[in-house]
Amino acid sequence: MKPAKSNFIQEIFSSEVSITYELVNHFLTFGHDMLWRRRAVRIAAAPGGTQWADMCTGTGEMAVYLSRLAPRGTTVHAVDFSSPMMAVAMKKPEARNITFLVSDVKTLGFPDNSFDLITISFATRNINLNRDVLTQTFTEFYRVLKVGGRFINLETSQPSSRLTRLLFHTYVKLFVKPIGGLISGSYRGYAYLKHTIPRFYQPEELSDIMCKAGFKNVAYRKLMFGIAAIHQGMKR
Repeated sequence: MKPAKSNFIQEIFSSEVSITYELVNHFLTFGHDMLWRRRAVRIAAAPGGTQWADMCTGTGEMAVYLSRLAPRGTTVHAVDFSSPMMAVAMKKPEARNITFLVSDVKTLGFPDNSFDLITISFATRNINLNRDVLTQTFTEFYRVLKVGGRFINLETSQPSSRLTRLLFHTYVKLFVKPIGGLISGSYRGYAYLKHTIPRFYQPEELSDIMCKAGFKNVAYRKLMFGIAAIHQGMKR
C-alpha cells in the first residue's frame, strides 16, 4: 500500500472515527452489519480449531462475536494497526477472552501455520490499493494459516442486478458522507468510504484474488441482494 494512503487510513481510524465507528455502521446499514457479522461468525466457527484471528479488528466487534462461539480452549486473537480503535475494543466485557495485538496485517509477526481460522470484516477495502497489494495481503493470511485452516472475508460487494446496484450506489453517494460525518465529525473519513464502496470488486473478482493468493475451495454467499458478501477459502 502506498505510504500516503496507508498514513491517511491510519490517521482516520486512529484519531477521528474510533469512538463512533460502530454507531455509524449500525446507523448506515439499519443494523444489518451486525446480522451479517453474526452470520459470518457462525460460518467461521463451525469447524472449530483452537487458534482464531480477526484481522483489522478495529473496535473488536467481530472478535467479540467469535469469542462468544469459541469452544473452550480456543484463543481468539484480534489484530489491528490502530491503537485507539483497539482501546475501544479492550473496554468491552468480552475483551478478557481476547488477545490483542497492534500490527500491520500486511506483515504479520506470526510464524507460518499459526491459525485454524482468520476472519476480516468490512476492512478489506482499506487494505486494497490494487489487486496486487490485496493478493499479497491475502497471501500473508494464507501463510499464517494451518493446513486445512480457513479464511472468512465479509465485505461490501456489487449487486449483479443493475437496478439494485444503481440504488445501492445512489444511497452511498447521498447518505454515507453526510450521515457518517455528522455523527463522527469526520467528513473526510466518510468521503473516503463513499468513494471506496462503489469501486470495490464484484464477488467473482474477489474470489479470483483469493485463488491467486493460494486459497482453495473458494466460495461466496451474497447478502441483501448482493450489497455485501461472505467469501471463504481454505489452505490445502
